[in-house]
Amino acid sequence: MPPAASRTDRALELRDVSKYFGEFAALRKLRFRVAPRDSVFVYGPNGAGKTTLLRMLASLALPTEGHVFFGEQDLHQDPTEGKSAIGFVSHATFLYGDLTGRENLRFAGRLFGLRELEKRIDAALEMFAVRDRADQPVRDLSRGLQQRMSLARAFLHDPDFLLLDEPFTGLDTVSAENLRALLARLPEQGKAVVFSTHDFDQGASIARRLLAMEKGFVRYDGPLASAPLEQLRIKPKGGPA
Repeated sequence: MPPAASRTDRALELRDVSKYFGEFAALRKLRFRVAPRDSVFVYGPNGAGKTTLLRMLASLALPTEGHVFFGEQDLHQDPTEGKSAIGFVSHATFLYGDLTGRENLRFAGRLFGLRELEKRIDAALEMFAVRDRADQPVRDLSRGLQQRMSLARAFLHDPDFLLLDEPFTGLDTVSAENLRALLARLPEQGKAVVFSTHDFDQGASIARRLLAMEKGFVRYDGPLASAPLEQLRIKPKGGPA
């Protein structure tokens, strides 16, 4: 992992990125930058482009137009350093069902070339309270346990940028609250968090910045506390907006 002194000027950035699937535009000339200590809640209706945005930042999708940068390096031309700094959780768990949870994490850790791997694996499993189920095949775990195992894999290499697409999916109340508290703390540790959730109140309790999307466009990008919720047609459960 790069020394801490080199982290401060690193950022993930989309520069005029568009993504088309046939004639459908998932993203349209999108500009977005996330830096260390940022905490960004990506919100919008189905089809707004949230998943495509997160996959683009994670270098899992190629832009039709524009570029994705990590620092000043095009992430798709040389993704090595960027990938080592990113932890990603998607709708799909990206876990191998025939392997145990521990084996999945061990495989991921070897790809990252992690030292003291077994110690890191135990710590990640403990963080998401799945150590007691770590030696079962992933296919035998419930959806909620698979989600917690996927989170453990994403946090295993101590990434500086956490990209989480609906990370609360399948979690029980206690697990969801533990994750909410963890995500709220990460910026204090110098890490960046970009996440989506369909529950606005849940997202607003974590993030400081709101990225509101609709039909591939950004309708608002700024402090969540001063977001024009009524204009954005967002109605929190806990408020009158």
